[in-house]
Amino acid sequence: MSTTVTLSRNSNQALGIGQYAIDFLAGRLGAGPSKAVLERTKLFHTDSVLCGISALALGANAPTLLRREALDYPDAGGAAVFGSSERVKAEKAIVANSAAVREWDSNGTNFGYNPALGHMAGEFGHNDFYPVAIAAGQQRGLDGATTLRAMVCLDEIRGRLAEVFALKNYKIDHVVHGAIASAAVYGALMGATAEQIESAIGMTVAHYIPWRAIRAGKQLSDSKGASAAISAEAAILSMKRSLAGFVGPKDIFRNPEALFRQFETTGGDSPFDLVLSHSGDDFAVMGMHFKLGLYEHQSAGALQGVIDLLAAHPDLARKGVIRKVLIKAYEPAFGIIGDPAKRDPRTRQSADHSMVFIVGRLLSKAASFSLNLPSDSNGLWKRLMLSPYDYSTEAISDPQTRALMELIQFEHGGPEFDRRYPEGIPTSVEITDREGKTYDSGLVMFPAGHARNTTADLDGILSRKFEMLGSIGLAGASGVVDRLQRLDRVDAAGLQELYDFDIELQGPERL
Repeated sequence: MSTTVTLSRNSNQALGIGQYAIDFLAGRLGAGPSKAVLERTKLFHTDSVLCGISALALGANAPTLLRREALDYPDAGGAAVFGSSERVKAEKAIVANSAAVREWDSNGTNFGYNPALGHMAGEFGHNDFYPVAIAAGQQRGLDGATTLRAMVCLDEIRGRLAEVFALKNYKIDHVVHGAIASAAVYGALMGATAEQIESAIGMTVAHYIPWRAIRAGKQLSDSKGASAAISAEAAILSMKRSLAGFVGPKDIFRNPEALFRQFETTGGDSPFDLVLSHSGDDFAVMGMHFKLGLYEHQSAGALQGVIDLLAAHPDLARKGVIRKVLIKAYEPAFGIIGDPAKRDPRTRQSADHSMVFIVGRLLSKAASFSLNLPSDSNGLWKRLMLSPYDYSTEAISDPQTRALMELIQFEHGGPEFDRRYPEGIPTSVEITDREGKTYDSGLVMFPAGHARNTTADLDGILSRKFEMLGSIGLAGASGVVDRLQRLDRVDAAGLQELYDFDIELQGPERL
């Protein structure tokens, strides 16, 4: 028996996505996602919430502003923002919470890679959209198990779209896929018909397309971190209007004037077939990557290479020992985080997209702990994990970090590296010491946190990450983690209270 639904390129895929979301959430398509899929989705949700809590606790600008804005839109039948029991307009809770979870750029990442189907467009994407499912669940009085299935559904739609259409190739931001998925899942949970969801997807694609201009420039702005949030807000507004009777463009994937066919010419069809799972283990979320700290996911291979070298040669952590660091990686990593403008980052949003800063900061922390470092990779990930404080004003200008940055060379590895992405994160690191001896990490493909990594203690490292982020804004972080990890077991009342915890504000952001 098939575990997938195929929406062929010669069909109305917007209508098909709507019907898939409705049927999936109603349990009409099969046995449903496996326990492994549900458990992994819970982990990604927990990870995202702790990222959001710590961003609010440290007063990050966009999440703080959007949360304050949301609280100005009360709605007794609405949804809750992080750290509050008050109900606000659903789209406002969503934009606030999604901005918070994305602010650190530290939650999950997908790679748009499905070789079994030949779907390897390689579009990025992130687990930024879970607040959509929570908001609809709170509005409709649903339980946690239903809401968790909605999160799986949302990740499935956006993750599979990322496998078949690379928005980045056309300078359009990857969050469009998440916006389409948000409209579909929110609509399905709110009782929309497939036709109403089609209408909302049409409005979202026709009216609200974000360009990657938000990610360009020497020093990035709040728009970079809030892109998913703002697109999700637009998608929910489109869905609300559709539910109220507004009719948007139909059949948007085959519309000759919409982005999909504008950028990829066809004879009238959509540019792709879309295959969506409904049962078993093979869901998009199972191929997504956990970030084990704060860093751009393109740098994960370099971090693993450095950690492997420190584990094998602990003397490299001592101050003054390193003379040169050579990192080789693939495109688009070299273009995104190797941009010469990012050799001198002055803001957090630029520093967390700078390979030389990310690796320089990790090496600086290693030097500070050099006499008391673990001897294994798992222990080093936990000890050296990059936190929000590693992107503070002081950390960005730290003399030791800056000195190490000057020793780092970042090169494009060429075709041999490029062909291995997005299967993995192909990177190599060579460290030369002051005596002229060079230590080579070899090719790193699947760093800790990557879905294909089989050696790291993922649960243990994530527990350390949750502890690190939770300690920033919560008095009882372990209790909140336990609450989030019980999502599939909470009733409707428990879902209403899921985000009702006290966030301890640490003061104005200095990051």
